[in-house]
Amino acid sequence: MNSKATSCFKIGVTGGIGSGKSTVCKYIEQLGYPVFYSDQEAKKIISNDREVKEKIVALFGTVAYEGGQLNRSHLANNAFANPELLNKLNSIIHPAVREAFESFVIANCSQKLVFNEAAILFETGAHKNFDFNILVVAPKDLRISRIMERDNLDEHQVESRMKNQWEDEDKIPLADYVIYNSQNMDLSTEIKKIVSTLEAKIGQKK
Repeated sequence: MNSKATSCFKIGVTGGIGSGKSTVCKYIEQLGYPVFYSDQEAKKIISNDREVKEKIVALFGTVAYEGGQLNRSHLANNAFANPELLNKLNSIIHPAVREAFESFVIANCSQKLVFNEAAILFETGAHKNFDFNILVVAPKDLRISRIMERDNLDEHQVESRMKNQWEDEDKIPLADYVIYNSQNMDLSTEIKKIVSTLEAKIGQKK
């Protein structure tokens, strides 16, 4: 447990790319709970935080930004092909994102449950900062097709990005709740069940 500073539970929501974790979080928002989207916040920080931008330029060169805008294809093509570069990039971005999330928690903790959607909670050890973690999983071929369609990538590019994330089998033992997001899964029912369980747990905490 890690809620000593606040009266709410911090819940991590994670899963490999294409698993559908963002879809799960949209359902959670419909239930009235705040969700912090780490990837979206990271994009804002990369584009607007002066200190972060300077560190990224030092790592990837001036071509990392073009006309003041992040050269996303350059960063993606280089970082996902080089684990060392990716780790260095994460070490720049993740502390800033964590700080932003803590501010989000303070602003929203009257809701009792505050959720954080992030892609690599288990890989970075960040799952230890949450009271509970929800893992969203889906068949690999379905994930690949989703990402190819969503991001206009070929199969090789998608699989290259997947290599930087753990397999579901390695993450499942670390998760408190697992949502299997196949095409015929009733997501809303499963999410409501998990949220109700978490609501009951925070009630017991009082």
